[in-house]
Amino acid sequence: MQDIDIKTSNGTMDAKLFHPEEGQGPWPAVILLVDAFGIRPVFEEMAHRLAKEGYVVLLPNVFYREGHASKLDLNGSFEDEAFRKRIYALIGGLTPERLRVDAAAELDFLARHPRVKGPKVGVAGYCMSGGIAVRMAADSPDRIAAAASSHGGRLATDAPDSPHRLVGRVKGELYFGHADNDNSMPAEAIQKLEAALKEAGVKHRSELFAGKRHGYAVAGTAAYDEEAAEQHWQRLLDLFNRTLRT
Repeated sequence: MQDIDIKTSNGTMDAKLFHPEEGQGPWPAVILLVDAFGIRPVFEEMAHRLAKEGYVVLLPNVFYREGHASKLDLNGSFEDEAFRKRIYALIGGLTPERLRVDAAAELDFLARHPRVKGPKVGVAGYCMSGGIAVRMAADSPDRIAAAASSHGGRLATDAPDSPHRLVGRVKGELYFGHADNDNSMPAEAIQKLEAALKEAGVKHRSELFAGKRHGYAVAGTAAYDEEAAEQHWQRLLDLFNRTLRT
């Protein structure tokens, strides 16, 4: 693992970079996006796991405008109103314009890196970053070969910039894993998303993890489910192996 800084037009994004321990590459690259609790050991472990499978993995601090990941205290519970308001404010700061700035900087960094086999990359998002992954695939259709959203929230809302309204611009392949106990992505929202995907004709897979809760794929929470998490890994690796190793 290497700590790196990526310059953007909004400042300096801190990130962590992982690559296979054997060989010099080059390897295909994946951007691993954190959930609302930011960079922490569980996401570093997930990045290591991806790297062991033969990928360069970029783990960016999506909240870098608020401070370096090492100084952001994002520990807490959504049961705590003050903590909940703070996290929602951080998420609200990730506007489409800012996300485009960040995606461009991340993609340019990977394109220049000698260990990266390009030109296309994959993206994996969780919870609130599932929508970011979709947006990246729509904003950079010629550079994103695949994007995965695991228990992504608010993927199909009434907002004019809702992720489901963007899928017609996607050229890569999309994967969606939904929890059926998820207030941020209820059944009607899943149906709306799937209708948009079908209408757009984008290659995709959308599946429901029966009896699982929002957060099933990320260890360290009460919602984590080992069986569902391992199935999510199978889907993720199948997607990236198919789209990034051609």
